[in-house]
Amino acid sequence: MGYGIIIQIGIIMSVNLEKLTSLAKRRGFIYPGSDVYGGLSGTWDYGPLGIGLKRNIMNLWWKMFVDERDDIYGVDAAILMNQKVWQASGHVDTFTDPLVECANCKGRFREDKLDNPNKCPNCGKENSFGEARAFNMMFKTNVGPISDENSISYLRPETAQGIFTNFKNVVDTFYPDLPFGIAQQGKAFRNEISPRDFVFRSREFEQMEIEYFIHPDNWKDSFEHWIGECKRFFDELGLPSEMIHELEVMEDDRAHYSKRTIDFEFDFPIGREELMGLAYRTDFDLGNIQRVSKKSMEYRVKGTNETFIPHVIEPSFGVERALMAVLSAAYTEDEVNGEQRVYLKLPAHLAPIKYAVSPLLKNKPELVEKAREVYQLLKQKYGNVMWDDNGNIGKRYRRQDEIGTPYCIVVDFETLDDDMVTVRDRNTTEQQRLPIVNI
Repeated sequence: MGYGIIIQIGIIMSVNLEKLTSLAKRRGFIYPGSDVYGGLSGTWDYGPLGIGLKRNIMNLWWKMFVDERDDIYGVDAAILMNQKVWQASGHVDTFTDPLVECANCKGRFREDKLDNPNKCPNCGKENSFGEARAFNMMFKTNVGPISDENSISYLRPETAQGIFTNFKNVVDTFYPDLPFGIAQQGKAFRNEISPRDFVFRSREFEQMEIEYFIHPDNWKDSFEHWIGECKRFFDELGLPSEMIHELEVMEDDRAHYSKRTIDFEFDFPIGREELMGLAYRTDFDLGNIQRVSKKSMEYRVKGTNETFIPHVIEPSFGVERALMAVLSAAYTEDEVNGEQRVYLKLPAHLAPIKYAVSPLLKNKPELVEKAREVYQLLKQKYGNVMWDDNGNIGKRYRRQDEIGTPYCIVVDFETLDDDMVTVRDRNTTEQQRLPIVNI
């Protein structure tokens, strides 16, 4: 099998943002939103491979934190909610960023993200910024045929409030023992002043959040438990521990409702930035709901007369940031047979394509027919299997490496006699003959 002799040297596991975005678009992971019409800043479309990777990440999260646990319940709340939700939570009054505008080019920027607050990053003009003003990041809309104060609603800026507003529903329906959690995945929307850095900061994104309701006396133990759970999820994402850093957020920088917050940061191509946050939100949210709605959010401990408003530990994950971290950690360059190779070292359970099946030669009907049999067999078994007969074997391998396919399967003339195929490993490029029934 001469086509299987490959030499690897010089593995490099770093990537800059330009390489990452180029690969993402070229191979069908992520496209700029509305690209055919010139785009819309801060929006991105997921291609066939991107949505596969994204769903695998979200399904992994749901499996780990909902399906495999007895103490967490899933919900899917509406994106549009009563405006009182956002008034009570403080978003209407305080969900703001400081906006400055350049008097020269009219560019608008977040004041706290400027490298030089006295120089416009767009046109280079110095001392061109006016006074900063608070800019509310929620997208406002109206519900129904009449646009007035009573019809105002917002595209939710977070999924957490949909969990809090369903706390009483879950308690009344299931009456779970404390501690217990409610989990939600879904879209959130923020009218970012200056979306940037690929999918890291965008106007439309998805969150995976848990509100874990606890007795206030036990918050420290619960907080430590969730530190461990977050790290376990990072391991399953294939993120190297040396690329993850814990930042204990000081009191002056924490949200006003938080008694303790840890930001897990990751070494992205854009630098060390927040991957997710873990916060102890006390009883702020349920307390606000009780105050505004006039409905009790107290929990009665089973078999006792003890009642109290539960406190909350919140692990909040962003899907896009998790995906960007996975792609960044997986991007690898090496040399094969004297030629540079790029491949995505994705964990097999996250890869959008698990197997690629090829006939050695696409102009030999007997090989194509047998390869189609193997393809259909694996397609029924695994689902995420690709047929690939475009170009020679070497080009197919390079293409599959670049999209992160863990295994390539080649049907050759020997297969017709022994029902064995050549299976090639993405990471090592090593090949072995295996019976079809063992794959």
